[in-house]
Amino acid sequence: MSQQHNKPTAPEATESEIGRIVIEKGLATSEEVQHCLEIQRQDSDATHRSLLDVLVAQGVVTASQLSRLEKTMEADRPRQQIPGYELLGKLGAGAMATVFKARQLSLDRTVAIKVLPKRLSENPDYVARFYKEGKAAAKLNHPNIVQAFDVGEAGGYHYFVMEYVEGHTVYDELVDGKAFAEAEALSIITQVAEALRHAHNRGFIHRDVKPKNIMLTPSGTAKLADMGLAREAKDVEAALEEKGRAFGTPYYISPEQIRGKVNVDFRADIYSLGATFYHMVTGRVPFEGETPAVVMHKHLKEQLVPPDHLNTNLSAGVGEVIEVMMAKKPEHRYSSTEDLLVDLHAIGGGEPPPQARELIGNEVLGGLTGEADMASLMDESIMEPKRVQMSTAQMTALILLGAALALSVLLNIFQAVSK
Repeated sequence: MSQQHNKPTAPEATESEIGRIVIEKGLATSEEVQHCLEIQRQDSDATHRSLLDVLVAQGVVTASQLSRLEKTMEADRPRQQIPGYELLGKLGAGAMATVFKARQLSLDRTVAIKVLPKRLSENPDYVARFYKEGKAAAKLNHPNIVQAFDVGEAGGYHYFVMEYVEGHTVYDELVDGKAFAEAEALSIITQVAEALRHAHNRGFIHRDVKPKNIMLTPSGTAKLADMGLAREAKDVEAALEEKGRAFGTPYYISPEQIRGKVNVDFRADIYSLGATFYHMVTGRVPFEGETPAVVMHKHLKEQLVPPDHLNTNLSAGVGEVIEVMMAKKPEHRYSSTEDLLVDLHAIGGGEPPPQARELIGNEVLGGLTGEADMASLMDESIMEPKRVQMSTAQMTALILLGAALALSVLLNIFQAVSK
């Protein structure tokens, strides 16, 4: 007979949380955990055992493994409780905070609570940035943005309460090597663009759009998370403080953020969303390198390999939109998030992207008339000509231009013959 395990694991950790940890630690398979849950549900009220009890009784885990698991779970729990909330378990941890799943007692709803570590709570800069995130998110209310509920301090810990999103991130799928189907990627990117339009129209820029910050619900809704780098576009003081510092994630960061420009605006978000779109439909990040510095240098200097060169099943419209979103110069990108959405909806309906076609056509025409910035064709670090590779979008524009010129010549010949 196995020894009854009487240590209280709930409400500190739910049975589902325990099952998840056991599977993550490699102590049991999901099928074994599910089997033990079925056995647990068949217990009578008088002999109801915890999931851990059943796992031991069934020989799935040993007593020593159980002891080590308890220590891990205890270490994962915060040492303090937040008034009004019941902490259920840890969802994840990052460089600046740990996120817990919790229940808000007053409304009996599940929430996520981001807690700033004690070591950072003593740093005024981190604390100010943490509260800035909460205030920024509180001003945004959109179905495709993770909603903010509360921000405060308890026991020397600063916390930020937000909507709990059941699901996973885009990154979770990409890290397994998945390349999204065009229709699925387009749906997700369009939803995030809608979220960004809401933020941009209220004067906020996100500055860290990336797969890890896009949550996906089981119903297919995309939600933009983590306003940690967001700031008001008109916040000149904050912009000057950040001058010369690169904020963002290397694989998806815009060139102007790398350079630490003061006047970073919504077009940086468009670039990062384009880089995310690229990764989703190709299964590869736009630029790779052994170090963050190498990757960022490529964002600045290296020409983008067109996404439809890597995934030949992509429609031409998707390739054109991504190339415009990821133009090196902000002025060559979409002039508004609304314009981007026009194109996303167009290709979603099987139509060509009108805004991208116009932007690409103007750029090609500018180059043909000598108005192109020739310095952009030179590698400034070594001052040697770079190999100029025509993108698919530019090739399309040139073909259309050539067809128009040919038609014009034929019409002139026809008119001359008719006379």
